[in-house]
This record gives sequence, C-alpha cells and structure tokens, in this order.
Amino acid sequence: MFRWLGKNFRTFLWAFVMAVAVWLAAVTASDPDEVRAYPAPIPVEIVGQDPTLIITGTYPEQVELTLRAPRSVWEQLTANEQAIHAILDLSGLDAGSHNVDIQIQIGVQPVRIVSATPASATLVLESLITRTMPVDLTLSGEPAVGYQAGEAILDPAQVVISGAESLVNSVARVRAFINLGGAREDVEQSLSLEPLDEKNQPVTGVTLSPDNVQLTVRISQQGGYRDMAVKVVVNGQVASGYHLTSISVFPPVVTAFSSNPQLVNNLPGVVETAPLDINGISDNISTRLALNLPEGVSVVGEQSVLVQVSVEAIVSSLTISNKPLEIENLTPGLTAEVSPQTVDVILSGPLPLLDMLTLQDVRVVVDVTDLEAGTHQLTPTVEILVSDITVESILPATVEVILSPAGTSTTTPTP
Repeated sequence: MFRWLGKNFRTFLWAFVMAVAVWLAAVTASDPDEVRAYPAPIPVEIVGQDPTLIITGTYPEQVELTLRAPRSVWEQLTANEQAIHAILDLSGLDAGSHNVDIQIQIGVQPVRIVSATPASATLVLESLITRTMPVDLTLSGEPAVGYQAGEAILDPAQVVISGAESLVNSVARVRAFINLGGAREDVEQSLSLEPLDEKNQPVTGVTLSPDNVQLTVRISQQGGYRDMAVKVVVNGQVASGYHLTSISVFPPVVTAFSSNPQLVNNLPGVVETAPLDINGISDNISTRLALNLPEGVSVVGEQSVLVQVSVEAIVSSLTISNKPLEIENLTPGLTAEVSPQTVDVILSGPLPLLDMLTLQDVRVVVDVTDLEAGTHQLTPTVEILVSDITVESILPATVEVILSPAGTSTTTPTP
C-alpha cells in the first residue's frame, strides 16, 4: 500500500495543485482583483505623543493610497469611510527631529497596498513650556486740546505665553496698542494682545492667556479750558410757502480757553453765534458765523463755525373741478362722444408751484389710438406743463367713449 502511494505521490500532488489553480481561476474570474487609487485622501492621525512635547513645523496631514483588492472588497472600502486609517505613532519619541513611517491600517480584507504617498513624515518635537511676561502698552495720539491723559491701568498687567520652547523664547514683548487721539472722555476698552520678537515681528504658534486685557485711562480737562455747545441765533422767517427743515452747525461743540480760568467757569453752558438772517430764503444756504465770546476768552482752533440751513417747499394739494376731456388720435372717419365730458383732478406738490398753476397748464387726455367703432371704457391721463407736480387721482378714474362712423346720429343725454 505504501509502495503504491509512493509511486503515485507525484500524481496526487499534481492533481491537487491543478484543482487549487482551477478553483482560484474560477474565484478570480467571478471577483477579479482591481488596482485603483483610493477616491479620497486619508487624514493622518497622531497617536502616542508625549503631552510635554509639541510638534513644530509642518508634516503631511493626508496620505494618498493606491490599493489592490477584489471588486467586492472595493465596494466595502468606498462605502465605509472608517475602513482605512493612517497612523503616525510618536510613542517613545523625545525632543528632536524624527522620521516616522506612516502606518496604514485597513479593516477590510483582502487588500494589498500598492503605494502610499507619502510613506513617512519628518517632524520636530519640542518641549512645551510656559512663560509669564508683562504687557507692553503702546499709546499713540493726544487727547483733545485742553485735555490730558492720566495713568494707564491694565488688568491684568501680565500674561502667560505657552507653546514650543523655541517660539516662546523668541517672544521679546507682548504689546497692547491704543490711540488716544482726540479723546475727551475716560477710555475704558478691551485691547487684544500681540506677541512680538526682537524685530517687532509677530510670533505665531504661541498661545496667550488671557489674549486681551482691559485698559482704563482717565481723561481730564485742564484749567482754563471748557467745552461749550454752539447755539445758532436765527433772525427772520423763510419765504412764504416754505418751511425750515434743519439748521446744522459744525463743529457742534467748541473748546473755549482763557488764561483766567474764572472767566471760562463763569460762562453759560452754550456759546451763541452772530445772528443768522434767514428772512425770505427759499433755497438751502451755507455760511460761516463768528461766535459771541466775552473779552479775554477765545476758541481753540477756528474762530468761526459752519452753519448749514435747509428749507423745503410746503407740500399741499389742489383740486381742479370739471376739467374738460380732450380726445387724441381719433381714427379718420369716426366721431367720439365721451361720458362724462369733464373730470375732477387732484394734484399735489410744492405750495408755491400750485399757487402759480393755471388751467392752461393742465390737460386731461383720452387716447383712442387704433380703436374701432363701438363703446370703450378708457382711463384718462393728465399732462402737466409744470414739473414737480404729482397727480394724486382722477375722478372718475375711467370714462365711457362711444366711437361712431361720421354722419351717424347719436342721442346725447341732457345733463
């Protein structure tokens, strides 16, 4: 028996190999392997990083894969976004520069990795440190004339900088900036902070705690100075049919000064202008007016103020009653009868224009262009020879127009 098996072993082995080959060919034919690029890049996951270290510089954050897998497996790979992971394992790594292979983990099999781009990553690990620094406040500009700024108070006055050791050590100062130009009141403002190096260039990649501070600066007025509101003194009335809409003064507040502070303190809360004559004006005007100040008191800067006066015509309405209708564009060979023969027109506009309006300035027209014989309901239109006049309504809004062949008698109702 064993002798027989020994003589036929090669035959059995060859038959087994052939059977496996036939089975593999059958399986491959029904579910062939395909080499494809995975349709989306795989994000790189960092694991095992020492919490006292921080990555500086750049490293690849995605990996592009080309895989070989049966068609049925490809369907599973593309249907499940969590089937593939790219791992960058930093376990046991100290501070310094390292080249680490990117590990590809695939949860669906069978799959073979044809290529991975990139296959590794070079990164630098640095110690994570903190450092406390005072806030360097930069003030620019000056308060308004006659005002002075007190001591600037920051809360908090120090901040904590954290980040990679090389970046934290490169911070030369932490700056807060404020412009006090023209300030007349106390300044209370939250200021953002900016870490700068020795060349006053921003340092990125570090964290400030807190990242803003509260600034308080007291602004006080110096002796001999006083802010006063400007009051425009007006004489006369605008033209008939117009009304005053606004009077504006620039600047609305001026700063009075005297070498004798008591003179300024004795002034009322407002300073009056020289009289402004608006008698009979019908247009906007702009002029400069002097200020009425006692002797020994002057105004800081320009000694006059700009005054702008706006006037508008009073809007009113006017009703024109029994205005005759006019027929236009009547087809030759036709006659027209309109009912009613007059309408009332209500107009609105500036009162001076309405007062000057005459009946000859207004026409009420019925357009019968291309209309044939018959009865028509038409809407009259109003033509006004004076601009800025608006038609509010026509009563009635529509009229009846009867078009008849010339020579045909039509009974006209007695009014």
